[in-house]
Amino acid sequence: MAPVSAEPLPVVLEKVSKAFRVDGRVVMALRDVSLEARREEFVTLIGPSGCGKSTLLNLICGLLKPDAGEIFLYGDPKAQRLGRVGYMPQRDLLLPWRSVMDNILLGPEVSGRDLTAARKEARQLLPLFGLDGFENHYPATLSGGMRQRAALMRTFLCKQEIVLLDEPFGALDALTRRIMRRWLLDVWAQFRQTLIFVTHDVDEAIFLSDRVYVMSPRPGTILREVTIPLPRPRSERMVSQADFAALRQDLLQALGVIP
Repeated sequence: MAPVSAEPLPVVLEKVSKAFRVDGRVVMALRDVSLEARREEFVTLIGPSGCGKSTLLNLICGLLKPDAGEIFLYGDPKAQRLGRVGYMPQRDLLLPWRSVMDNILLGPEVSGRDLTAARKEARQLLPLFGLDGFENHYPATLSGGMRQRAALMRTFLCKQEIVLLDEPFGALDALTRRIMRRWLLDVWAQFRQTLIFVTHDVDEAIFLSDRVYVMSPRPGTILREVTIPLPRPRSERMVSQADFAALRQDLLQALGVIP
């Protein structure tokens, strides 16, 4: 059973497993994964490629169903997950024939919201997302970082209390990633959703998160849960400090990168 509390947690997974049939054989992607995400918490999943991190997000948002175990949204194992969770996959998936504004409004449009009100809200948010003056541009004219900000704005404008981000900065260069992660924390500080983030970057996981779950190679399971006690707001100076270095070593050891 899910944990009993006066205020149910937004996301709880209990012993979730998932397998796929590939070329006639069964491949176990996840085995007995248990984790939770609390209200207004930034949780990160980190692990080797192919360990099932993206599969886990697809299960949480309802694109897939678990073969075993249960997924609770706000304490309800039967909750309709599809459409209740904001999800940004690894690629920005901006539609090339739609302007930045029309791409941003795709979520509200699909969910049937009042587009006039959504457009007004989007215009107010453009400066926060660094897109003011670019609302009429098309995706092909934007830098990689701007495309990611547009996709993130589309995700946040869906107004879901739970947001999943699957390596949103994976295709960006190192300098742009550093800028984007600082910016993401500023945006999250205003919206304060429960956020589950996937990355391969240990420093990124530490810098962003309240807690980090370390996953094993396939079949993915949870090896460690690490609390990140760094104060907020975070700054890049923290990366060179001793407590940050200790957390880095702890995560790298959990991943098996260093002995």
